[in-house]
Amino acid sequence: MADIGGTPLVELETDAPGTVYGKAEWFNLSTLPHGGGSVKDRIAAAMLDSLDAAPGEKPVLEPSTGNTGAALARVGGERGYDVEIVLPASAADGKVEAIRDAGASIHFVDTGGDYDAILERCAALAAEGEYARPDQYANPANPGVHERETAAEIWTQTGGELTHFVAGVGTGGTVTGVGRGLHDRGDVAVIGYEPAERDHGLSGLKYLRGGGHTPAVYDESVLDGKRYVTTESGYSAARDLRDTHAEREIRVVDTGRFGETELREHLRVDGDFLVGPSSGGAFAVARAIAADPSATVVAMLADRGDRYPDVNLGTPDDI
Repeated sequence: MADIGGTPLVELETDAPGTVYGKAEWFNLSTLPHGGGSVKDRIAAAMLDSLDAAPGEKPVLEPSTGNTGAALARVGGERGYDVEIVLPASAADGKVEAIRDAGASIHFVDTGGDYDAILERCAALAAEGEYARPDQYANPANPGVHERETAAEIWTQTGGELTHFVAGVGTGGTVTGVGRGLHDRGDVAVIGYEPAERDHGLSGLKYLRGGGHTPAVYDESVLDGKRYVTTESGYSAARDLRDTHAEREIRVVDTGRFGETELREHLRVDGDFLVGPSSGGAFAVARAIAADPSATVVAMLADRGDRYPDVNLGTPDDI
């Protein structure tokens, strides 16, 4: 799809002597409501391409914490698929609205903080009916599209002058795929980060240290390092980005497939530069790495922050 990929790269201001760039993934499907798209639009298109079911033949069924569900609902709906998403009852309102606006059905699950509950519910539904399963946790199209396309964009946009890449681990597809693609091109340290707590608010990311389901697409051997980020740190870093850029022009390193005017229209929300919690976590890690003056770090900004008002306006009570 012409409106997926080619997202901009911007410089993120810090007090660190190194350089931090952000890959602004909400510019995928940017003309749609609720903050445009997310990094998951890339894998939604790639996974639908891999299905052995034609539109209208079987409904598409997928578990998600929100962004993949919204991406499959939008892209799948455009292609003529009926889409059903298994979603935590606690999912952000903006994500729920995006899924519903695209015409998809939602099966809500009270997870009780156990992410695997949505996987179990999805498996039970699949056992009851005929569904086409994209399966973001096992589908090689997930890391594959990042290895072929996202890594190539980052390498080109930085002129190959990056030392580190940082992304959170949800399915692990982004950090695995981009990591492979960057390793093929040069000497880049690939850093994945996971939530530090089992009960966390870093939406879309997975706490893996406690066992449970480890996604098949996640290849930890690609990583050159791993960090752990608390919910409070991720939220604080997201607010730091907002506050730091409140009065400063955001420097655009590469506009991607966008014109300067269109880019500026989508870069801020009512004047504020807002990112989601997983982006805040990536920025926190990237900023720490940039304490080294020789570091040039690219952080994956998975989506825009207007879907998460608690992240940008205050700290949730449960932190």
